[in-house]
Order: sequence, then structure tokens, then C-alpha cells
Amino acid sequence: MGFWNGRLTFTRYHVDGAAPLPVGEELIDKARGRSIAQAQRGADGVTVGFAGGDHVLDTTIDFAKNVVDDAVHLAVRIDADKIPSALLKAYTQLELDVLAQGNPSGHPTKAQRADAREAAILRLEAEAADGRFQRMSHTPILWDVRSGVVYVGAVTSSVLDRAVTLFRETFGLPLEPMTAGWLARTQARVRGIDADSSALLEGGPLRLFESGDSAVAWSEDDPGSLDALGNELLVWLWRRLQQEGDAIALGDGSDATIMLARTLLLDCPRGQTGRDQLTDDAPARLPEAFRALQAGKLPRKAGLILNRQGAQYEFTLQAESLAISNAGLPKPDGKLTPHDLRIHRLESLRHLAQTIDLLFDAFIAQRTSSHWADELGRIRAWLQAA
Repeated sequence: MGFWNGRLTFTRYHVDGAAPLPVGEELIDKARGRSIAQAQRGADGVTVGFAGGDHVLDTTIDFAKNVVDDAVHLAVRIDADKIPSALLKAYTQLELDVLAQGNPSGHPTKAQRADAREAAILRLEAEAADGRFQRMSHTPILWDVRSGVVYVGAVTSSVLDRAVTLFRETFGLPLEPMTAGWLARTQARVRGIDADSSALLEGGPLRLFESGDSAVAWSEDDPGSLDALGNELLVWLWRRLQQEGDAIALGDGSDATIMLARTLLLDCPRGQTGRDQLTDDAPARLPEAFRALQAGKLPRKAGLILNRQGAQYEFTLQAESLAISNAGLPKPDGKLTPHDLRIHRLESLRHLAQTIDLLFDAFIAQRTSSHWADELGRIRAWLQAA
């Protein structure tokens, strides 16, 4: 049932273009036109199309089922033939046994090995025509048209790339990943930060110590990326929680009560000393976690328990992409109809996304202010005190 039940994993994208409100049949017709039932197999042997979203074999797309409160809930189905390597090896050997029978040595030649493999592949491709080797993956996708956000229920680039391409080709609207860098620039513009002040953002990732290269290995392919601000967010949050309490004031006047929980991944920004994956009820309080931070490693993934306005969420946050894994949404009070339950889930998802953005905004407000140097001093003193 995709986003309508269970724990959620998703990566967010901003829809660049006018929101097609109110959502009508025309939008659903476009999705039907690119359904998996009508999709053509690509040159790479993969077929990609929209599905109904209820389960992997659900191909029914209609307005009543797939539209809830200005949000379109679908799935991206990816069908690919995966020939078993053991079967390819077996068929190749059977071909070799026949070809080598006439050889004086009793062993196949190099050319015969190539011919045997080619014959085995052709045999398997013929067998694959009936779908026996087909693997189907089913990724939920929720387009919150009102908010201009698309939630793709995956964090792996191979699935995300295909989902984004399908969305763009179907609806004619490009998607921008709502990474830490994208959100930082967006929130800075809202504050009216001018070109000179933006140097605070462009100054490079956090230097935990006075000396040392500020570059991070995971941003080498994109030198202009500001996604390492997500790593800074987790360091800033870590110190705040340990030294100033678990409540963070947010820009809308509410507070978020936060705890680092369950999991913590720290990685060497120079790509030299590896990574530390820690699992504990409170991993940030483990001595080895703090030692890794003192050694210059940066948090790339952290489990959070977050409470705001009476709603509690537990999830894992990926620092650079701000992707969410295994998020639990609040359960409704009392029994709801299926439709009302979906409304409740959608509103909870919107509230979670808003809370993450407000938390990041609280960080960016300080990161772009004249007080950042003071905060950086507090972080360094905190690291050196132990």
C-alpha cells in the first residue's frame, strides 16, 4: 500500500513548475499513458512504468483510488530480466561438452568456448521471452501537488534515477532533489541573503579543527555542492543536545524535542580512515562515537526520535540527501475509515517534512549569521574538552 501504511522510506524532490491544481482526470490520464502495462522494453532490457500502488501486480490507475487530498499516489514498477548465473554456466558447459567431443585433446578451444557461451545466452534469451526470469520491483511514489513535493519511496540512485526520468517524461515537469545544499540555498534566499553574505554558505564544509582541508570525499564529483551542510547539521545538533538540552526552538514558534537514537554512521571526509557504524539506544553517547568525531570523522547518517506539536517520529536521516529511512508515523486516535486514514497519513507526512525543514532552517539561521564563528568555537571547545 505504499505510503498509506507501515514505516516509510523516501527521498524528496521539488517540482519545478506550476502546480496543476486542482488535480483532475487529465493528470491521471497522463499516468495511465505511461503505465507499466503499456510501457516498452528499453534497450537495456528494462521496462519502467507507473503502477496502481497497492501491490506489485496492481496496474489499475484511476482518480478515486489514486488521488487523495491534492496528492497523487502511484508506484514506479521496474521489470528486468535477470538470467541466473548458475543456469548460464550450466548451459555453457552443456554446449562445450558437445563441441569438444571431436577434439583430439578432448578439451574445448578458445573459439569453442566463445561459441558455447553465445549459444547459451541465445538459449536463455529465448526462454526469457515467457517472463520466467523477470524480476519486478515496486517503488511507491507520492506527488503532493499542493506542496509541490514528490516523495519517492527509495534511497538508491538506480531506482531514483528511473523514477525521476519517468515522472519528467510523463508530466513534463523537472524534479530537483531536496538535498541539504538545495534546502540551504532555498532558505538563504528566503532570508534575503545577498551575494556577500552567501559567502558564509560557500565557505566550504565544517572544519572541526583550525587546520586541515575542508573538502569532503563524498562531494568531490560536485565541487559546488553544499550538501555537506547536512553533515554540519548533525554535528551542530549533537553538540546542542549534549550541552544545551534536547529542545530546539524552530522558526514557526514551536519547539522540537530531539534525541539521537538507534544508529550513527561517521565517515572520514578525506576517504582515508574508513567509517564507523554504531548501533545503540544512544549511539552519540558512546565513547567510540565521540573519539571518531574528535578524529575528524563526520556524521553521515543518524537515527532520530523527534517530537513536535505532540507528534512523535522515529527515523533515520541521511545527512547529505536528507533522505528518510524507516520512519514511523503517529497512529490516529480512534478508528478511521480507509479514506480518512490516508488523509491522516498524508498530513503526518507533511508535518514530518515540515519539521525537518524547520530544524534545518534553525541551523541555517545560525550558519548564515554573524554568530556562526561563536558556535564553531563552542563545537571545537566541546570536542577538545573530553
